[in-house]
Amino acid sequence: MPLKVYAAGTSLAVLLVAGVAQAGETLTVYTYDSFVSEWGPGPGIEEAFEARCGGCDLEFVALPGGVDILQRLRLEGEDTAADVVLGLDMNLMAEARSLDLLAPHGVDMSALDLPIAWDDDTFLPYDWGHFAFVYDTEQLSEPPDSFEALLEAPEDVKVILQDPRTSVTGLGLLLWIKKVYGERAPEVWTRLQKRVLTVTNGWSQAYFSLFMNGEAPMVLSYATSPAYHMAVEGTDRYQAAEFEEGHYLQVETAATVANSERTELARDFLAFVLTPDFQRHIPLGNVMHPAIDLGEDMPAVYDRLIAPRSLTFTPEEVQAHRREWIREWRNAFAQ
Repeated sequence: MPLKVYAAGTSLAVLLVAGVAQAGETLTVYTYDSFVSEWGPGPGIEEAFEARCGGCDLEFVALPGGVDILQRLRLEGEDTAADVVLGLDMNLMAEARSLDLLAPHGVDMSALDLPIAWDDDTFLPYDWGHFAFVYDTEQLSEPPDSFEALLEAPEDVKVILQDPRTSVTGLGLLLWIKKVYGERAPEVWTRLQKRVLTVTNGWSQAYFSLFMNGEAPMVLSYATSPAYHMAVEGTDRYQAAEFEEGHYLQVETAATVANSERTELARDFLAFVLTPDFQRHIPLGNVMHPAIDLGEDMPAVYDRLIAPRSLTFTPEEVQAHRREWIREWRNAFAQ
């Protein structure tokens, strides 16, 4: 047999064996509940990846949020059932890395389209957005355009927040205020407390259960949130207030678990993350900016969103100070 023919036959045999192996495998992905909801990106992504892998089973394990994913990894350690974790944002990366449970992704990141440079070899971005206060135009005709305007707003202008200990959006506001005000953050939290209707454990409760039911005119969410209302519901009622100080950036990531027994399938999933078949589900499924340029597949409503200046801390700064800054928040709200 000629060498080229033998080599081609051997390569084909390897691919077929790999395909058979993947076809009988279950890939377990820890993520958050809104990602896998019927209106989220999970169902479409699951269908597309299972077609790609030739019959493998993609199994999402839904947790309340990114903080819960981190806590689950910490508790399970090397015995974790996860092959992939999807939903740790840049503010949890350093803590997740310190667990020493994750492996390099090996994905070509040249297609990334983010507002900041990215070269991390473990955490692969799949979407991004800015934290923002979303307001109901039927309740609030002139939204605040800065933190100071919010702090000085009339008494009936209430806002719904999330707990920074349990919610990535709550943590986002904690970092946003710290980035803008520095050592003055405790004073700002004390002043902001007068504007707060309630603090929920997670984003879904704050947004859907309270804000969408008219309990308050403003809620902590994302600058991208209005895109869903405009594109899917056909309404401009809900908009994001743009603050002159800038807005804190969130980049959400995926990573593979080092001791997974399905390493090849996990790496294939992460390679899939930066393809259009995954990313096209992000803008209206996760209601965030995709991590790559989708071109004509990008919903036109995104051109109508605010485009704020990005504020960030490094993941290492967040890891070093998160507990200290949460204590500042807790002490202010205990008064």
